[in-house]
Amino acid sequence: MIRIILFLLLIALGAAGAAWVAEQTGDVVLSWGGYRAQTTLPVFVLVLGIVIVTAMMMWAILHGLWRTPARMRRNQRERRQARGRHAITQGLLAIGHGDSTAARIHAEAARKHAAHDPLALLLHAQSAQLDGDRDGAQRAFRAMAEREDTRLLGLRGLFIEAQRSDDPVAAVMVAEEALRMSPSSSWASHAVLGFCCAKGDWAGALKILDNNQSAGLIDKPTYRRHRGVLLTARALELEKVDRDLARESVMEAVKLAPTLAPAAVLASKFESEAHQVRRSMRLVETAWLAQPHPDLADAYAHVKLGDSARQRLVRVETLAAKTPGHIEGALAIARAAIDASEFTKAREALAPFVAQPTQRVALLMAEIERTEHGDSGRARAWTLRAVRALHDPAWTADGYVSDRWRPVSPVTGRLDAFQWQTPVAALPSDKGPAIESSPFEEAMLATPRRAVVLEPPKDVEVEEPAVEPVAPAAPVPPAAQDNAPPAAGAAEIAPVVESALPEPVAVDPVPAPGAEPPKPAESAPNQPAPLFRSRRDIPKAVPAPIPAVIPLIRAPDDPGVDEDGPADEFAEQIGPPKAQAGGWRGFLSRWGGD
Repeated sequence: MIRIILFLLLIALGAAGAAWVAEQTGDVVLSWGGYRAQTTLPVFVLVLGIVIVTAMMMWAILHGLWRTPARMRRNQRERRQARGRHAITQGLLAIGHGDSTAARIHAEAARKHAAHDPLALLLHAQSAQLDGDRDGAQRAFRAMAEREDTRLLGLRGLFIEAQRSDDPVAAVMVAEEALRMSPSSSWASHAVLGFCCAKGDWAGALKILDNNQSAGLIDKPTYRRHRGVLLTARALELEKVDRDLARESVMEAVKLAPTLAPAAVLASKFESEAHQVRRSMRLVETAWLAQPHPDLADAYAHVKLGDSARQRLVRVETLAAKTPGHIEGALAIARAAIDASEFTKAREALAPFVAQPTQRVALLMAEIERTEHGDSGRARAWTLRAVRALHDPAWTADGYVSDRWRPVSPVTGRLDAFQWQTPVAALPSDKGPAIESSPFEEAMLATPRRAVVLEPPKDVEVEEPAVEPVAPAAPVPPAAQDNAPPAAGAAEIAPVVESALPEPVAVDPVPAPGAEPPKPAESAPNQPAPLFRSRRDIPKAVPAPIPAVIPLIRAPDDPGVDEDGPADEFAEQIGPPKAQAGGWRGFLSRWGGD
């Protein structure tokens, strides 16, 4: 609307000016050299306007012609950039849905049309990673690291490639370079922090942690927890080297992270050595209420040096009462009760967990059976049961199970990753019971019975048992059996065989070939049972002998005669063979064949 009003105003002003010029009187004389031109004022103004407009048009045409090559180059460059942007967009989309072939094609197009675009370098590097071309990806990331605008991105890519190539030295060097360029880079600080913890540089790790907190990468509670973890790790390392620095570190750690079990255990030990018993007990109790741990129970039991086993048992019972029903409390009571020879209390403490025991419960029950009654059989049964029992909690981080606490995960380098929990691989499955045993294992877990060896009476001949016939008849030849009692060496292995074999089964004797079957005879009650019995599933017949094969011996270069040559379907006779001709033709054919 405003433009229309302005246009109308301009037309009105032009018309008013033209009317004013037309109303003016007078002549305009132009004398130039020997030429003289005279005209009226309106005509002069009109001619002057036409000349000005013509000059402007000519200038526009000449200026346009002069700038045509530059405009053409600019248009060509813009088209190339548009094609490069389109290739980059399509290539990133192809990488997103995992089409490596399309990503590689678009990366080549982007490098051709937009070689200096940082996104083209990123597309080339990611397409090389998708194809598994690590050399190409490293070249692309190096090119990105040499540019000012993509240096951090290139260093991040080189760091990832170094990790994939299992080159920790190169990865840490790249991360340190990135951390110097940008102290607020979270991935670089995380990598350098993990490396400092891995090599035991606790001072450097604490410095990086302070930088992360000042840069706003972590909040205050996380900073306090992580600093306590690092101080605890330094105290554990310097416990036997520099006890003063270890004590100072662990005391600060237990203030920053009072629920950290390793810090509470070590601090309790230092306080106990300084005869600060009540303070030592408070440290352990605070950590125990957050997460019961066997090391805490052991430190609480030995908080006062020189106590007897019964005094330690009373103290452990006090600690376990703070978390009633927890398995760690029951295990601590059972351990202290065994040391104090209070086996009844140990059994009562473990009774709620005997139905589905863990490995520690089963091993403690085995120790109780062995120490209280000296029953090695029941102790062995509990030990065998511990093999299939549920696993106890352990220090676990990212699927890695460690026998001790560590400040950093060895898998991902994450700080404060270890947690006291049951490993995932040891959790029971809903597809079947986890600790049910087979009948064979039930028999193995049972108390073994002592095998009774039936020895023959001294007045009975062992060489050959006597058989009383029912009626007088011809002497019956003895049956050929393989269960005759051995002479000397069988007596030594008799207990083992009798305990391993099942109940005796009556087996009919096998008559000798060519003899009449023996008549049934009465069983001799005083005769000992044979040690070895015949099996019906094994035939007694001797297998037929295998005829010897006589090999044919030929020269090495003799291929031999191929008696069974390959069948040729074209050489086979399709029709029936022709009969021999009769008469004189047959006679001549037979005579010529001879």
